[in-house]
Formats: sequence, C-alpha cells, structure tokens
Amino acid sequence: MIPTVSAGSKSRVLESRMPKMFRNKSISPGGNINGVLELPGDKSVSHRYAILAALAEGKSEILNYSSAADCKSTLGCLRHLGVEVHQSRERLHITGKGLDGLQLPRRSLDAENSGSTIRMLSGVLAGQPFSSTITGDASLRARPMRRVVEPLRKMGAEIRTLGADCAPLEIHGGTLHSIDYSLPIPSAQVKSAILLAGLYADGVTTVRETVRTRDHTELALREFGATVESLNKSVRIHPRPKLEARQLTVPGDLSSAVFFIAAALILPDSALMLHNVGLNPTRTRVLDFLISIGAAIHLASVQLRDGELLGDVSVKHSVLSGGAIDGAQAAEMIDELPMLAALGSLTEKGIEIRGAQELRVKESDRIATLAAGLQRMGAAVEEFPDGLRVEGRSAGHLRGAKVDPAGDHRIAMALSIVALGAQGGTVIRDADCVAVSYPEFFETLGRLRGEGNK
Repeated sequence: MIPTVSAGSKSRVLESRMPKMFRNKSISPGGNINGVLELPGDKSVSHRYAILAALAEGKSEILNYSSAADCKSTLGCLRHLGVEVHQSRERLHITGKGLDGLQLPRRSLDAENSGSTIRMLSGVLAGQPFSSTITGDASLRARPMRRVVEPLRKMGAEIRTLGADCAPLEIHGGTLHSIDYSLPIPSAQVKSAILLAGLYADGVTTVRETVRTRDHTELALREFGATVESLNKSVRIHPRPKLEARQLTVPGDLSSAVFFIAAALILPDSALMLHNVGLNPTRTRVLDFLISIGAAIHLASVQLRDGELLGDVSVKHSVLSGGAIDGAQAAEMIDELPMLAALGSLTEKGIEIRGAQELRVKESDRIATLAAGLQRMGAAVEEFPDGLRVEGRSAGHLRGAKVDPAGDHRIAMALSIVALGAQGGTVIRDADCVAVSYPEFFETLGRLRGEGNK
C-alpha cells in the first residue's frame, strides 16, 4: 500500500510540536522514494495572503499557510503593526485593519532571515503615516536593499539605510506618488513592494519587467478586490481599493516539491505523487526543464482555486540527459537552481547555469557555496560569475562527505538530495537551517524512504 505523507500536521502551526531540529544530519545513500505527498503551503503565496489579509477589512481565513520560518516572520511583523493573527491546527485567521488601520510599532520589526518579508512590507510601510524600522538577522542585513529602496524613494517615501543600502531600513512613510518604473533586475519581491506601495499612491502605478517574474501578488491583489491590469510585461495597480477579507487556500509549494521530485528521479524504483501542488505558469518552468532532459513527470487534476492553478504531479525514476539554463529561464527558476545544479552531477552530460548572478546575493553566495559542497563530494564543478557548470556522471561518481551549506536552507536540501546518489554517507552541517523554508524536510524525506520515525 502506498503511504501518504501529509505536511498538514499540527507541527506546522504549533511550536511545541515542531519536528526535531538537527545540528548535523547524516544522509545514507540509496533506497527509493515512494508515496503520496501533501506539501506545505507555498511560501510566496503565504506571505502575500497574510499581508493583504492584514490590509483588508474583516476576518480572513487562510488554509495551508506555510510552516516556513520566513512566513512566521511575516506574521510576527504584522502582529507588531497591530494586526490580530490567530493560528489553529490548520487554519490561520487574520483580522484586517484596512489600508489605514496599521498601528505604529513599539519596536523595530524583525524580518529575521526573510527577504520577502522585509522587501514587501517595506512597500506597505512606505504608505503609512508613521515612521518605522525593519531589520533582520546577519544574513538578511548583508543582502542588497537598494533595488527596493530606490523605487520607494521615487514614490516619495523617506528611507534611511545602513551603509551600502542594507538593512535596517528606517522608513518615514506618508502620501505616495504614482510612478512608472522599469525593474533593472528581475525581482518579484521588488515588483510586489512597488505594487503594495501603489495601494497608497495618488494615481495608477506601473511596473515594467524585461523578464516575467512571479505574479502571485497580482493574483492575490485581485482576489482581495484591487484593480490590477497586466499587459505583456507590465503591471498597473489602481490606488485606494477597498480590500475585502477572503477565505483562501494556499497551494502546495512547488519550490519545495522540486527536492522530492529530484530524489524520485535519481533513485531507481521510485514513484512519487504530489497532491495539490501550485502550478502557477510563472513557476512551472522548472518542470518544463526537467521534462526536456528526460524526466518522467506528468500533471493531472489541474484546477483554478483562488486565482492560482494547482494540481497533482506524478514522478518516476528517469535517466536524465542534462542541459543548459540561462537568461530568462534562470530568472524564472531562481529558487530551484540550486537543486537543478546539484542534479547535474547525476545526469549523463551535466547541467550548466548562466545568467544567474542573483544567486550570489541570496541567504548565502549560492554559487560558491553549492560549488564547494559538490566539489567536496567529488563532483567536477566550474564556477562562473553568473553561474556554474556541474559535470555529469562521466566525470566520476559522487562520494559521501561532510558538507557545509553555510546556513542556507536550499543548499542544505539540495546537497541532502544528491547525497542519496553518492557512494557512502554524507553529513550536512547545521542542517537545522532547512526550517527557514521547510521545517519538516528531513522527516518527510525519511518517511518517503520508508524510514518511519528514525
């Protein structure tokens, strides 16, 4: 009988029932991946639903809200802005304050490790009639904020930063002006910050993109009642809508699904079914790429729910040829690139990624960190300023090693998955960093491998 693994357990919302955290995690190779998996809620969608629910009028109910630490950071900031937030086992209730109801926080807002939180909330804070400060942990304080600060300043917000435009951000909000802004670097977070600030502007605000980025904010804004127009690669937001509370369900997180999809692809005799996965067209390029290099992936039961596409994804073990990713592809798959790059070592011809310099300024320098980890495992890796090439099987077999993900959740998970195809055991240092996006990752991986609660 095929086991079912659910990420919708009490552990997702109750701290006392969070799965055990690991300092170092040992990964044994081999085995297979079999079962049916219900994924935790999509991080990107969860952030946006929570923020808009806080700005709406009435009580919103959000089902399958992400268990990620990043998404909890957003809730923590909203609470300090006077928003009522209540979580039960599988439901999140947020009583909105309306566009003008947020309160002056008594202390600095802490986004912790969440770039989504600090960038998107900056857009909201820019439109408030009070001053606030938002900061984060050491990793977040080292990440670039100029890209979001610059357009908000153009809209009339006064924002002071630390040093080279890094957090903490001291934001003096007020009446904002509408702008027509072209993003110099593709970023759904920056686009979202401008659109959220546009709710408070004196006219229609337009954001233009050279590469289409995730459109979760546009879809969520429409669901809550805002007027948003999308044409080609531009988005227009009309100001001062009356946002109304909603009951919404967050689809399963495709970026988290990719790790288990990769595991099923590389391990013989594997067959995995993932239920209710988000299939937003701005996110599914990763599935298109995997299919193009030989992955046996099939979609079923696709439906539209709350403006988002979702469905079931089936995966079976496959022999992967390898391939190249660059330009717009890299921007569209930015969160999935660490897993795809690592997967290159287990393909026939390897995987090369270019045009992904954005990876240098994530939770870690993901290009350097991933290259170092894979090289310790015996992979042949060539590093570029904007990407890397990971040679395939012909360059030699992976071997188990002790690897350091540098506190980066996606690197830790990617190295854990390729360790399944290595010769000998692997140790992931400081593996508890996976809690940033997927606290249940190791527990879920163990269950799909038939390890029970070991």
